Amino acid sequence: MMRPRWLEDQVALITGGGSGLGLALVERFLDEGARVAVLERSAEKVAALRERFGAGVVAVQGDVTSYADNERVVSTALEAFGRLDTFIGNAAVWDHASTLVDLSPEQLDSGFGELFSINVKGYLLGAKAASRALIASEGSMIFTLSNSSFYPGGGGPLYTASKHAAVGVIRQLAYELAPKVRVNGVGPCGMASDLRGPAALGQDELRIMDSRTPQAIASILPLQFFPEPSDFTGPFVLLASRANNRVLSGVMINADAGLGIRGIRHAAGGLHL
Repeated sequence: MMRPRWLEDQVALITGGGSGLGLALVERFLDEGARVAVLERSAEKVAALRERFGAGVVAVQGDVTSYADNERVVSTALEAFGRLDTFIGNAAVWDHASTLVDLSPEQLDSGFGELFSINVKGYLLGAKAASRALIASEGSMIFTLSNSSFYPGGGGPLYTASKHAAVGVIRQLAYELAPKVRVNGVGPCGMASDLRGPAALGQDELRIMDSRTPQAIASILPLQFFPEPSDFTGPFVLLASRANNRVLSGVMINADAGLGIRGIRHAAGGLHL
């Protein structure tokens, strides 16, 4: 007996879909019967998506901080597939836990501008570009959050503030777009991905696993394992599926391997006592 495919004939748009969680979402949504459009900044990753997935995926090179690029990928999805059912705001950068004390005033200023432009404005611009198509289809928006959306210690003040801001984006858009569009979020914990930092902090070539190890991530999680990006795709499918979700909007699923039970243990002031 074949299992049901929960997203049969739906169309999803995923930002940052060329690697990490974004790529895992592309794979899972295709497996669930969806067709997928991707907005991806890297030309190499766009080429890899086209070569690997063929006609099931339309990949557009562009930047989430550009409304024109967001609008272009929505138009491309509509031209290719005729509709749009789900927008997933996923592209982001991490600050590699750069602390307030360690950042210079200049880095704080420029880092804030770049990180918030991607992590917050990028979500808003993507949502704006997709909104009319999603109202027409009575679809959904899903935003990738983080354990840093709920408590400290998963990044520095720039990243943590941006992910808390994304919670506000979800709540406000869920309020504004009801009853036509469901708006929710999923907050993963650490995983192996190509997630990088802001160029303003000199971190644009620094990946998350360059400053964290699988063992270090697993050790702080109550479930005591190092998650793969694919481990987080289920909540996105649940939220996008009309068969499984008619009632959730303005909801944040904290997919943190139990981290919220105790938080990230860290002595005040950076001191290890």
